[in-house]
Amino acid sequence: MKTNIILLWVLTAYFAVLAAVYTVWALIDTGEVEWVGTLAIALSGALTVFIAFFLQVVKKNQGGELPEDRLDAEIDDGEAELGFFSPWSWWPIFLAAGAGMAILGLAVGVWVALYAVPLVLIGLVGWTYEYYRGYFAR
Repeated sequence: MKTNIILLWVLTAYFAVLAAVYTVWALIDTGEVEWVGTLAIALSGALTVFIAFFLQVVKKNQGGELPEDRLDAEIDDGEAELGFFSPWSWWPIFLAAGAGMAILGLAVGVWVALYAVPLVLIGLVGWTYEYYRGYFAR
């Protein structure tokens, strides 16, 4: 992770220099600032700042070195439990169908997305509360 953070800070500096060079080049070439390219490069630099800062904070708060960061780590060192997943659940498929229909609605027509919103909400609620009813109720 330390290498990633360093690379992202280098990339941030690169984008800052590139935005300045691009702006000066556009001024020399056309006599005015080309705003689309300048803002795109500058915002790319801002994005790398956000990611680098986030990774720095995570590294500081993780309370130790991760197995991925150690050269002497074994595969077994990083095999922690990732979470609990229901292999028999149909709700993720229902939710994906509703989300796909909503995206299709944004591409084709808003009226299709309006039909998809209830499906997405039903899928979210169903998946969230599947262990609070029926055989698995707690």
